[in-house]
Amino acid sequence: MGTSHKNLELSLLILRIGVTIVMAVWVLDKFFNPGHAAAVFGGFYGLSGIAENLFVFVGIAQAVIVVCFFVGIAKFWSRLAVLLMAAAGTLTPFAKYLDPFSGPNILFFAAWPMFAAAIVLFLMRDSDTLVSRV
Repeated sequence: MGTSHKNLELSLLILRIGVTIVMAVWVLDKFFNPGHAAAVFGGFYGLSGIAENLFVFVGIAQAVIVVCFFVGIAKFWSRLAVLLMAAAGTLTPFAKYLDPFSGPNILFFAAWPMFAAAIVLFLMRDSDTLVSRV
């Protein structure tokens, strides 16, 4: 195995760890601050009126996906699910990108590297084998 292949594997692992950290915080938010999760779903996804306690179940589902993503179980599906979650989190607040210097809108731009990493990890899933189940 050449140095460039080892570097690729290490790079993909580092990206996977980074994406897992962000996703884990999003999951934990649903357990520790379900009111915030409800406000986000209402404000950005137009899904208001969802009972806060239902976000625990959403958090459980997302936690399973994130663990599968990190460990490398069902790579195609777990990475696709993470990619779709990252896409939703990045693309839904599109209006914030049109007015970046108002309020905290500039912080929304931090979602783009996360989205890019999720795309790379999905596309390169067969090469991402370091500390992975497969």
